[in-house]
Amino acid sequence: MRLAAISDVHSNLAALEAVLADIKGRKVRRKVFLGDAVGYGPDPDEVTALIASECRTGAVAGNHDWGAIGLTDVSFFNTAARTAIEWTSKSITQKTGDTLRGWPLTKKLRRDGILLVHSTPVEPADWDYLFSAEQAAGFFDTFKERICLVGHSHVPFIAELSPSGDVFSYKDEAELVDGCRYIMNVGSVGQPRDGDPRAAYALFDDGKVSIVRVEYDIKATQDRMSAVGLPESLIERIAVGH
Repeated sequence: MRLAAISDVHSNLAALEAVLADIKGRKVRRKVFLGDAVGYGPDPDEVTALIASECRTGAVAGNHDWGAIGLTDVSFFNTAARTAIEWTSKSITQKTGDTLRGWPLTKKLRRDGILLVHSTPVEPADWDYLFSAEQAAGFFDTFKERICLVGHSHVPFIAELSPSGDVFSYKDEAELVDGCRYIMNVGSVGQPRDGDPRAAYALFDDGKVSIVRVEYDIKATQDRMSAVGLPESLIERIAVGH
């Protein structure tokens, strides 16, 4: 299995283009998307179109995607996030809205034994978070696939359930061991929150999975955000990864 998994691009076109270039350079053709194409950033139409074009193996919707098209309540978003999603809702084209509306909340890749979901495999429209392998340990009984890929928290981790029932935690890389099952948060392309501002995605190759970090032009995204009037707090945070 050679597969790239991306999530939480949040309208950050420069970050997405850098990640896709890295994936192409590794000659990985199959790509999946785990939700939140839009929100926070300045280029929702371009990002959504590029994801739809590139991630043909599978794509699911996130809470910001649903928020932008009125399918989920955004009143619980913090002020800056709500301001950005309201701007996004007014800015996107009908084609972008149709694309976001067409993505399901979950998708099974039966050939690979993988479940894709933005939040958690239980009640995905509740938009709960998985922040760590320890937290994820309680979710292995809620899906049948060998691997569940999630995003949403913007903090990558890899949780491994052994045949004995023990759960092991890995941060950046893990061997895919026969008989073991996995829950993985693939991190964020456009809004990392683990203290590393570089774009993140997960790469499956040669019997292991790795969290790959990619440099991109943060200043270019910040300038675009300023140009469209997005909140200063959102502009500042992408440079520090928080």
